[in-house]
Amino acid sequence: MADPSSYRPKPGQIPDSPGVYRFRDEHRRVIYVGKAKSLRQRLANYFQDLAGLHPRTRSMVTTAASVEWTVVSTEVEALQLEYSWIKEYDPRFNVKYRDDKSYPYLAVTMNEEYPRVQVMRGHKKKGVRYFGPYAHAWAIRDTVDLLLRVFPVRTCSAGVFKNARRTGRPCLLGYIGKCSAPCVDRVSAEEHRELAEEFCDFMAGRTGTYLRRLERQMGEAAEAMEYERAARLRDDIGALKKAMEKNAVVLADATDADLIAVAEDELEAAVQIFHVRGGRVRGQRGWVTDKVEEITTGALVEHALQQLYGEETGDAVPKEVLVPALPDPLEPVQEWLSGRRGAQVSLRVPQRGDKRALMETVERNAQQALILHKTKRASDLTTRSRALEEIADALELDSAPLRIECYDISHLQGDDVVASMVVFEDGLARKSEYRRFQIKGFEGQDDVRSMHEVITRRFKRYLAEKERTGEWADGESPDGAAGASDDSGPLTDVSSAPLSEGLKDEDGRPKRFAYPPQLVVVDGGQPQVAAAQRALDELGIDDIAVCGLAKRLEEVWVPGEDDPVVLPRTSEGLYLLQRIRDEAHRFAITYQRTKRSKRFRSSPLDDVPGLGDTRKQALIKHFGSVKRLRAATIDQICEVPGIGRKTAETIAVALAQAAPAAPAVNTATGEIMEDEAPDPTAGASGEPVSAGAPDERRGQET
Repeated sequence: MADPSSYRPKPGQIPDSPGVYRFRDEHRRVIYVGKAKSLRQRLANYFQDLAGLHPRTRSMVTTAASVEWTVVSTEVEALQLEYSWIKEYDPRFNVKYRDDKSYPYLAVTMNEEYPRVQVMRGHKKKGVRYFGPYAHAWAIRDTVDLLLRVFPVRTCSAGVFKNARRTGRPCLLGYIGKCSAPCVDRVSAEEHRELAEEFCDFMAGRTGTYLRRLERQMGEAAEAMEYERAARLRDDIGALKKAMEKNAVVLADATDADLIAVAEDELEAAVQIFHVRGGRVRGQRGWVTDKVEEITTGALVEHALQQLYGEETGDAVPKEVLVPALPDPLEPVQEWLSGRRGAQVSLRVPQRGDKRALMETVERNAQQALILHKTKRASDLTTRSRALEEIADALELDSAPLRIECYDISHLQGDDVVASMVVFEDGLARKSEYRRFQIKGFEGQDDVRSMHEVITRRFKRYLAEKERTGEWADGESPDGAAGASDDSGPLTDVSSAPLSEGLKDEDGRPKRFAYPPQLVVVDGGQPQVAAAQRALDELGIDDIAVCGLAKRLEEVWVPGEDDPVVLPRTSEGLYLLQRIRDEAHRFAITYQRTKRSKRFRSSPLDDVPGLGDTRKQALIKHFGSVKRLRAATIDQICEVPGIGRKTAETIAVALAQAAPAAPAVNTATGEIMEDEAPDPTAGASGEPVSAGAPDERRGQET
């Protein structure tokens, strides 16, 4: 690990002008390329105190052994040079976009004497017109098959074309009218090229001209009583309209634009692009990237623009590019795009109307692409096996941890403190064994003490279940394993059946807490890890490994060690630990929000014994609010159907004893709201509460 001060340039040596810089490692390999409006100011940021740097930036500057720079005239030149160097050197610390597939394009080889229409993948070639990309090659072939009726351009390979020239006989498409057969000189090279240009114009979105021309020709043929020709033209018009229907109009006024959306988390980002030409979506593509450097959404957009248009010119760069966030600074990027197109390009964030609605669609596609990428990565058996092996090696475990439990604490400023337990087996979530805890041993905010309580309660239950199943002889349970006591706070399983009703589920596996993990992961650093290990030690459990994942630096902490275990950023083991930690956090915060919502929506009627939801609703419906109900007499309360005098007296006493809540205030208007009682069966949004989402119903409260 290099000390950045060992290669820091001398003061005044770095010029205060635009430029591009490269960090190299000890082997002279370029590991990072960046650009700057002022090289002096930008590079100074890398040579500050290491503790103040972002972890990824710190990793880069300590890996590097030297830095060099090139001065340019403008920020636009810096952008172009940065793109060229990233392509040339492929630096490990730069954002790298990777296609999740090799997208097919509809290509017209205008660089040949007789242009050919075909499907192409891979790098773009000079002199070839590209349309797309398309999701599937068959979609291109369907479109081409429809258009060849009107634009009979050559589609055959070079070998077939030469053979037809040699024999003087065209291929099948030439006989059925879907090729103009330039191979046998039915049309000249100039006429065939004109057909190819018309084909390209139609694909570029200029469709109205050809439809109107064909309709005019059809009318003329009908007037001349050339009904067979009129019928053929009618069929040609139908083929063109059918090809156009494959892409619905999404933007009015025949807009040409590209829409770029980004979905990201702390580790990866997915980019989706919709290519709109003539108001219709003509292509779609997407990338996924590892975020190997500290980067904003605007910077991700800038890298995506470089990837998209770095090798494009002319009409391939649209007049308008819509993005979720603007690069900073905006002017050089916009000028660079305009230079690639040869005309002004507008780069902006859509705010309203059809463009904003379409951007939301692209954003949903980006979110789905990121989810699908993570799902594929997680569901691959080989990848999961490698992840578990990497975890075992990093933590020096005897074997791969086939069952991992992760714990997280959640609260709101010390109120409604809860914890979650999520379970992963063989690298996959086992949601039926998720559990939720209420912290009851103490009041206030103390994540370390909360973690100790949760681990203690969970493994006391494990020891109690193990003793109950007869795996130990009487009196052989370790210290602290008494199943009947739980001095860390009440422990209740509100939805589980009594323990005596059987300890095996349908898979023959012990129920609830009877099955131990090989690894316990806690969300936190050294203090939380120490608390979890102390709880296990107090229970006499020494065959379960413990580690913690600190979110800020993504470091893995183990008990008794002063330094963390650092897994590589590309490690599948680290990726699995992060997924488990994030799932525990999601499950905990969902439960915490549910409890907070219920507390905020509580009613004094909840404390009236024997008063169910039906009669609560009847009371509120009759009086309109708790405030009016509190002011009502017993006789007035008795007027509500189903409420007898004794119940009315109980309600009156309960409401009199309950202190009235402070009036609610509408924060937008300052208006004091009426003291309305909530519908006891409504959720936080006022909608009736259903049985719950499948994921949440599986987590039993403990």
